[in-house]
Amino acid sequence: MRLHTHEWGSGDRIAVLVHGLMSDHRTWHRLAPVLADKGYRVIGVDLRGHGASGRGEYSPEAWADDLVETLPAGPELAIGHSLGALALSGAVERLAPARAVYCDPAWELRSRAVEASAYFTVFKNANRTMISGLNPRWDDTDVDIELATLADWDPATARVLPAVYSVSRAPERPAVPSLVLLAGGSDLVRPGLGGELAQRGFEVRIVEGAGHTLFRDDFDGFLGALDGWI
Repeated sequence: MRLHTHEWGSGDRIAVLVHGLMSDHRTWHRLAPVLADKGYRVIGVDLRGHGASGRGEYSPEAWADDLVETLPAGPELAIGHSLGALALSGAVERLAPARAVYCDPAWELRSRAVEASAYFTVFKNANRTMISGLNPRWDDTDVDIELATLADWDPATARVLPAVYSVSRAPERPAVPSLVLLAGGSDLVRPGLGGELAQRGFEVRIVEGAGHTLFRDDFDGFLGALDGWI
């Protein structure tokens, strides 16, 4: 499936951004302009089931195949968050970016997160108070964007998660030079995964205190953790 995309900038280098569950390209409203100012042409996708992209069968393989079909091969930089990191890791050998960054990647989740995955569908109808209460460090723009992306999100994408995580999705090795950014305050990613990924050849950094959407909780800390990679 060819995905809906949004572009920022017109530089000679290409950066691709892949959002997480319940979001779309709008979640990158801070990072994309920063990359454009650094000389990138930035391409943000809406994953299948999100934003203005089509609906269909949902699986890690389908999300990865869609990226390969939609995005140019050989970008300078590829960044994926959560579900987007899962999709990117499945596509990375074919996309062949010069560098990949995986932000709090949804490769292995805490068991209670998988068991409660059906609860994600409740967020389809979340209101401003609920979003702000769960994410006290977000500003009004991020809350507005979350409300908008939820309205355009297909909750069936969450209902496949128990089947998705019946096996580990963590890569055995980095296919390209790869950075994993873990959110120090996240309760989603399985404890101990960071150390295992470092042993497998990934560079691992932690944004202390930030929640799962680390670039919304602490953008300055997130940007600092990208030093040397963008």
